[in-house]
Amino acid sequence: MQPSEPIKVDIWSDIACPWCYIGKRRFETAVAKSGENVVVEYHSFELSPDTPVDFGGSTAEFLSQRKGIPPQQVEQMLTQITELAAHEGLSYDFEILHHTNTRKAHRLLHFAKAEDRQIELKERLLSAYFEQGRHLGKDEELVELAVEVGLDRDRAVEVLAGDEYLDDMEQDMRTAQQYGIRGVPFFVIDGKYGVSGAQEPDTFVAALRTARNGGE
Repeated sequence: MQPSEPIKVDIWSDIACPWCYIGKRRFETAVAKSGENVVVEYHSFELSPDTPVDFGGSTAEFLSQRKGIPPQQVEQMLTQITELAAHEGLSYDFEILHHTNTRKAHRLLHFAKAEDRQIELKERLLSAYFEQGRHLGKDEELVELAVEVGLDRDRAVEVLAGDEYLDDMEQDMRTAQQYGIRGVPFFVIDGKYGVSGAQEPDTFVAALRTARNGGE
């Protein structure tokens, strides 16, 4: 790969994944540290596709039910994740977080990709979900966030009202299965090198350099 060529990085993630936001920040730190020219494309991955739009319980209750872990242990996990997020400059607030189905948010991200606003919307949705307690299962909330990053309000309403971009979202999931992706975040660098999880920046720097040097 020539030095001037951008490195393509495909990232599978879910906006309801706390590690995905942490991983996003660590990857961005790595890109800045490496000085590489990188082009990022996000892909859909539903961690809990059966989550209702309106889950009535707390984050601890949600995770306890899903993972079969005692609530006290879940609380300890959330404290640790909050501290790790803070190290990346993120202000997680699990007390106000609204668990919801993320399918509409994923479809909206595909719409944003078609309008060259995917990166901006991805950041905005993650911040809204983990830091601001916005309910991202509600159309009106998603539309407002879409408008904030420069997307057309009427088109955003239209997309969310139907099933537009559902095929694109499902194709992302099929591709994830082909890659053997079982959890997110998952980074595919230059279509060849996979990095699983919210790794430290140096791990991403090494992967980017490997891609640049053709595996050497």
